[in-house]
Amino acid sequence: MALTCLRQANRSLITLRECPAIGIPSMNAKYALPAILACTCAGVVTPALADDPAQLVLHDGFDGKDFAPSGHLYYRENFEQKAGTVEFQSDVKRSGTGALKLSVKPFCPPGKANCSERAEIWERTKYRVPYDQGVWYGFAVKFADPIPSGDHRYLIAQWKREIGPKAKGDFSPFLALRLNNGKLFATVETNYVAPIARKDGPKNDSKACSKGETPVWFRPDTNQMRALVATDGNWNAADGEEFTDCTSAIKVINRGNSLPTPASGWIDFAIYSKPGPNGSGHIEIFANNKWISTVTGHIGHGDHGLGENQYFKFGPYRAADTTIWTLYYDDFRRSPRCTDVLADPNLCPMK
Repeated sequence: MALTCLRQANRSLITLRECPAIGIPSMNAKYALPAILACTCAGVVTPALADDPAQLVLHDGFDGKDFAPSGHLYYRENFEQKAGTVEFQSDVKRSGTGALKLSVKPFCPPGKANCSERAEIWERTKYRVPYDQGVWYGFAVKFADPIPSGDHRYLIAQWKREIGPKAKGDFSPFLALRLNNGKLFATVETNYVAPIARKDGPKNDSKACSKGETPVWFRPDTNQMRALVATDGNWNAADGEEFTDCTSAIKVINRGNSLPTPASGWIDFAIYSKPGPNGSGHIEIFANNKWISTVTGHIGHGDHGLGENQYFKFGPYRAADTTIWTLYYDDFRRSPRCTDVLADPNLCPMK
């Protein structure tokens, strides 16, 4: 049975129901191979896959009552996550029979400094990808009403480096999908790279960055800087007031498309993540089968004490607030290959 299942999987034409050794509800043929490779047929896994999590193809359509073994995801329990609730439901979904509903409620005690409220889903540690390797992630998200419209810190997905016990500092995500004033935008973080002095003075106007430069928020006090790399169609000159400078250490190629707006319905992201704090970083951002931007250069952190792996987590995350905020998620996938993640493989920039 295991040999037959693997042969079928290699053709990517079966559903999981046709491979009873796995015991997971059926899914589209598009995701049959990823799930089979992740869970294995009849407990069989090749040495290459067992030794290198970066080569695994993961998927979870959130169609059951718990996280699928094929996705290696979990809801992390800690103080800030107590603000959140996770629900496997079928009323709102993008595909299959269900989707994940994640919500946060007011939870932070009054006066507690730097308190956040989260309902984030994490990759299991054992299956994380090394920091110096590239990997494709995909997921779909839908904003429930009411969509937050205030000037506040909201994140819907983030990519980070593991932080070891000897690391000193507060390290922001090297890639984040954020919301502020009801508008969606993406940022890239890296170690502080001092700007090149200009003849017209030390301070730049990010609204008029030169070719090859990117709007940035310098934070030398934390040895970090944050670049603005993508925005939705409603973004205007009054937004992003913190990005007051320009940098050539992070380069962005605008592919001619904006991020979808939060109220536009399901947004299906496909993102390539390859950090490189030494200048070798590379990120690709797609949304709803449209190429949004390419980011290269200094991406991520290289500080002493940081871990060997990158990891992804998604779900509502905000500074303390007074309302309930809900997001729906569907169709999580991860693969070393773009063609397993991007709905239209013809759009893949790296074949």
